[in-house]
Amino acid sequence: MVYIDMPINFDNAFGIHPQALALQARRSEVLAANLANADTPGYKARDMDFKTALSQVTPQSRSLKTTHSGHMSSNQALMGERLMYRTPLQPSLDGNTVEAQIEHTKFSENALRYQASLQFMTGKITGLRSAIRGD
Repeated sequence: MVYIDMPINFDNAFGIHPQALALQARRSEVLAANLANADTPGYKARDMDFKTALSQVTPQSRSLKTTHSGHMSSNQALMGERLMYRTPLQPSLDGNTVEAQIEHTKFSENALRYQASLQFMTGKITGLRSAIRGD
């Protein structure tokens, strides 16, 4: 039996999925807050541009070095992503911009993407475990 001493590189194994899971979890919190405040006068619905946020926390962007103490690290970008205000299709008289049907749709889409990333990572872990055991 031949053994190869090769460290596992999780960035290569999982790709962008760990960062995607973290961002999707954060986005779920934001969308849930929108739904919870659907009847709050003056509440402004928020969301994030997922593609932009993900591009800021990918392994390639983590290798970038900050050149100034005021620059944000990629970990800060993940937790402090830029939330944007949603523009309502039908503005409410009380200033609330939450449209429940849109928020439910966005929440469901985000949940499906979260589940897909989770299943991908589960498959990768199963494959790595199988390789380690020699199955």
